[in-house]
Amino acid sequence: MAEARAHEAESFTFEPYDVGSNEEYMNPEQEEHFREILLAWKKSLMEEVDRTVHHMQDEATNFPDPNDRATQESEFSLELRTRDRERKLIKKIDEALTRLDEHDYGYCEACGVEIGIRRLEARPTATLCIDCKTLDEIREKQRG
Repeated sequence: MAEARAHEAESFTFEPYDVGSNEEYMNPEQEEHFREILLAWKKSLMEEVDRTVHHMQDEATNFPDPNDRATQESEFSLELRTRDRERKLIKKIDEALTRLDEHDYGYCEACGVEIGIRRLEARPTATLCIDCKTLDEIREKQRG
């Protein structure tokens, strides 16, 4: 149940940005496009947090059967872990919004090249270009 709701939080839709042939990268229109995506994603996640709080308050029951209590605690634990991941994601969204305000959004923080519109639409909180991210993942594998 929690997994289904977590998926719903990420399933909002948007129109892909139509890049013009001579369009400058991260111009005001592109920045606004990503601001809208990030704010909609954050709003969706925040609504999910509210639903979880209400759900846990409504469903909290002191079951006499230990198995029923254990099941409920397990479900609540899963929901709380999901919300914790979403809390961390909200922090990344806020950081991306800050980069947008500072006009640093869309550029790799390792090498400075453009991350790319399509990569950012797939992963709006990306901070690395695909090459730097690939190298980062290779290093991570090597460390074990």
